Amino acid sequence: MDVVVIETPQLGDRSYLVHDGSVALVIDPQRDIDRVEAAALEAGVRITHVAETHLHNDYVTGGLVLADKHGADYLVNAEDDVSFTRVPVTDGQVLRIGRLSVRAVATPGHTHTHLSYVVTDDAHDGGPEAVFSGGSLLYGSVGRTDLVSPHDTAALAHEQYASVRRLASQASPDAALYPTHGFGSFCSIGPASHQDSSTLREQSESNHALTDPSEDHFVSELLANITAYPAYYAHMSPLNAAGVGAAALDVPDSVDAEELGRRLKSGEWVVDLRHRVAFADSHLDGSVSFEYGRGDNFTSYLGWVIPWNQPLTLLGPLDEVEKAIRDLARIGIESPDAAVGPGIELLRTVAPRHPRASYPHGDWTLLLQERAKEDVVLDVRRPEEFEASHVKGALNIPVYELLGRTTELPDARLWVHCATGYRAGVAASLLDRAGRKVVLINARFKDAAGAGVETAP
Repeated sequence: MDVVVIETPQLGDRSYLVHDGSVALVIDPQRDIDRVEAAALEAGVRITHVAETHLHNDYVTGGLVLADKHGADYLVNAEDDVSFTRVPVTDGQVLRIGRLSVRAVATPGHTHTHLSYVVTDDAHDGGPEAVFSGGSLLYGSVGRTDLVSPHDTAALAHEQYASVRRLASQASPDAALYPTHGFGSFCSIGPASHQDSSTLREQSESNHALTDPSEDHFVSELLANITAYPAYYAHMSPLNAAGVGAAALDVPDSVDAEELGRRLKSGEWVVDLRHRVAFADSHLDGSVSFEYGRGDNFTSYLGWVIPWNQPLTLLGPLDEVEKAIRDLARIGIESPDAAVGPGIELLRTVAPRHPRASYPHGDWTLLLQERAKEDVVLDVRRPEEFEASHVKGALNIPVYELLGRTTELPDARLWVHCATGYRAGVAASLLDRAGRKVVLINARFKDAAGAGVETAP
């Protein structure tokens, strides 16, 4: 048995290709299935089965399309209410895939109908086992239990406690553990882990879900650590239950200057992918900054901040536009238009007559030197970050709430910051678009006190 890990760091998730050298099972594939197909081609195996651990809340699955394309069985919990043909799977059911034996284990908690899979290679007596736990048992943590309904959160937390313990008893202690979430995904909760691999034995010694002898204590701790999650999550499970077609990943023809100008003037969402400082220095008036960079923050925050199902135009270099289209397809944002060009030349070519805008930026020293008495520091981090430590006297509105709360801000110059500068770059562009006076603090919050900025508590 071989397990090929397919990383999606932009969403903090993993998919898996599990094979015996001939045939393969794919678990929790992302929407862009070409990565899975490339892994299967490289391994020289045929995809015969595709399995979902649950109806995902943080991305649109590629499972249905992948299974249809390869004539594979699509394994989905029999209790899931879906609108497509699938092979219904039930707790305890065992499937044979070449030499591999795949056993489904009901592990409710992250969702009501969550399944995990225990895979063994029957060619070796007592050979290696692998546990694919989806959003159940993660590295150092578990999947959050508040994504189904606020009314179900506590009950699912109790079920999660029981499920991970049941799962840990279903395979040998040395079984390798392969979760789908837990690598930065908002689907995980509790203590973060930076492990790349683990076993059931390791988790039984370190994971609070397995070491805490008190179910009530575990549940109360879990509920106390629940934080906000991206707004687009509300659309993922319904899309996955309905069944979604193939993703369109090609870069469209670039929109012309006149059309781009019309979109900006009418208030459509035009997203500039350049670095936040380059955007602050000069950008098309009415556009917003969602810096692409490595893409680690781009998908979650764009899907969180921009209202769902709105016309979207991407503005940036070809390679970044191409990557952004792929990333957005994973969360169901289909076929955005684009205006493509390199760096600052892009602004001169795509809309040469459209007005430009800019706003100041700097570090904490600039704040100390130029902040006027009536100016306001706006912290756009999450509330729990703000409560832990913040600039004394600062206001806190998380970036994902800013569009709906701009009217709460005083009529003053706003110095905007976050933990690293990324969210502040987004927030500053939103405020600039709304006609507010802003200064982007492009600096890490942890450096504020050292620079002489007074912080609290």
